Amino acid sequence: MRFILASKNQKKLEEMNRILTPLGVEVVNETALGIALPAVEETGTTFLENAKLKAVSAMQNSGLPAIADDSGLCVDALDGAPGVFSARYSGEHGDDASNNALLLKNMQDVPPKQRSAHFVSSIYVAFPNGAYITAEGRCDGFIGFAPVGENGFGYDPLFMVGRQSFAQLTPTQKDQISHRGNALRQLLQKLQAYLQETEDISGISL
Repeated sequence: MRFILASKNQKKLEEMNRILTPLGVEVVNETALGIALPAVEETGTTFLENAKLKAVSAMQNSGLPAIADDSGLCVDALDGAPGVFSARYSGEHGDDASNNALLLKNMQDVPPKQRSAHFVSSIYVAFPNGAYITAEGRCDGFIGFAPVGENGFGYDPLFMVGRQSFAQLTPTQKDQISHRGNALRQLLQKLQAYLQETEDISGISL
């Protein structure tokens, strides 16, 4: 089965395929299909609403089942910020250094025992026949005092789980505990249940 990813994020594509490909689901991006998906304004007030906006747009513009993830960091001491707009927290979408610097600035007076946070991932799969599947995952941790590690992206160098940051974990280690890994495993269970109810998804033979 093939899904088109409603994102240009290559690292997110790799992360999804590490978990989904061994189980028979391939995720491809617009480049692999030779098409260009239009930009989607993420006007949702929740992660799931934004994921839906992106997945439905990608499905309508490609004619293929589309998968979208909207995810972010929620920090308790900041009343849930960065929240649903975490990817553009500093006003510079995709500028990890600026986002991390602003988060550290806003957390500088927060003591260690009050730095709890969690990552959230909401996934939406839209099928051309109107069917859809949603899944959500979470990972709890806390915010460190400085970036640590080089394997991650986004807030990974600041998000600590136990004694290590997400950016210190190998991709496989991260998949086992991450918000997106948890959401994708839930998605697979729902997808398997959906496949038991139909022999065909939107004209695609299985």
